[in-house]
Amino acid sequence: MLKQELLLAPSVLSANFAHLEQDIKRVESSGAKILHLDVMDGHFVPNISFGPAVVKTIRGITMLPLDVHLMIEKPDQYLEQFKDAGADILTVHAEACTHLHRTVSKIKELGMNAGVSINPATSLGTIKEILPFVDLLLVMSVNPGFGGQKFIETSLAKIKSLSTMITDQKLQTVIEVDGGIDTTTIQKVIAVGAHYLVAGNAVFGNGNIETNFTHLTTLMKK
Repeated sequence: MLKQELLLAPSVLSANFAHLEQDIKRVESSGAKILHLDVMDGHFVPNISFGPAVVKTIRGITMLPLDVHLMIEKPDQYLEQFKDAGADILTVHAEACTHLHRTVSKIKELGMNAGVSINPATSLGTIKEILPFVDLLLVMSVNPGFGGQKFIETSLAKIKSLSTMITDQKLQTVIEVDGGIDTTTIQKVIAVGAHYLVAGNAVFGNGNIETNFTHLTTLMKK
């Protein structure tokens, strides 16, 4: 079971893949407690990233929990593959699942923590019924598919409402936020109830990984 704690989740998609192991070790030595892995198929989102083979490679590099975010169509076809690759948390998009409860149940049956993600234009009403069954709810604060996008400010109200829903139902669901998290937005999302904060360019962008990670985590504690 996941804990409702503040964690900075470096997004490996923004790392230098020519030096992937080195970059992962650098965030690990900086104090990272989790890694975020964005899987894109070029259909659900307009970009292609990587699949189970790369997840398995990363699993061989680090013992950190792997938070795998599937931005793909028909995710049910690949759940076992990502389990075998080493995913600890597997998040699917509500918009991509015809039978979301069945998908979430299968993820948990496979021994992984189950997450559900919603896009910026998707209402919280979409996940009201599934919320008691998931370990993590990922709020996209940009339109998924590319790194380096500007944070959508209306996401703050959505995160706050989600936090209230979780509290009212006495749940322990973790709220994760992905998109535009940097030094200017990180405290805003924490203030409205976010727990896991996915940061890509803000961690890996200029190569100053240790400095970037330390600065962001310092802001998280203020």
